[in-house]
Amino acid sequence: MNAASKADLWFLSRSTGMVCLLLMTASVVIGIVIHRRRSLPLLPDSALVGWHRNLSLVTLVFLGLHIVSALADPYVTIGWFAAVVPFISPYETVWIGIGALAFDLLLVVIASSLVRRFIGGRMWRAIHLSTYACWPIAAAHGIGAASDLRSGFQLALTIACGLAILVAAGFRVRAWRIATPRAARVLAEMGR
Repeated sequence: MNAASKADLWFLSRSTGMVCLLLMTASVVIGIVIHRRRSLPLLPDSALVGWHRNLSLVTLVFLGLHIVSALADPYVTIGWFAAVVPFISPYETVWIGIGALAFDLLLVVIASSLVRRFIGGRMWRAIHLSTYACWPIAAAHGIGAASDLRSGFQLALTIACGLAILVAAGFRVRAWRIATPRAARVLAEMGR
């Protein structure tokens, strides 16, 4: 494999990873916004649900490209099993393992969505909540797996994506506090 091909795989791996971060962020933000079917002005719930679903599927496509390009890159030795089994990669064991863990969580969420009618809404929601862990794990993988992502534009983009999620979560909590009477909130927080 010539040097140009190696560089192409490296750039493909980095760029698809960054696109995954952006798409996953957008999907998580929309998922936070549409929680409990609260709609946005001028947009029907079905449009937001469709965007959320489609962004998630497009994220998977780019994630597949990211994984395949990273595995095909001759500079690093990751191995096919290391893409799904955390912490067995000979290259950057911890950071690739964290990426595999995020990938596994995402696979579980997608699988639960495919069998939602069989497992019920409560179970699906419980599994779906793991996306709140998936995003920071994936972001940590991106920052830790390669030293060139620990500063500059990529780090700024990761921080901006994290802030977007925090802002969306803040609005959701604020909407819940406004919509839920204080007595009901206290009971909910006590677990009753």
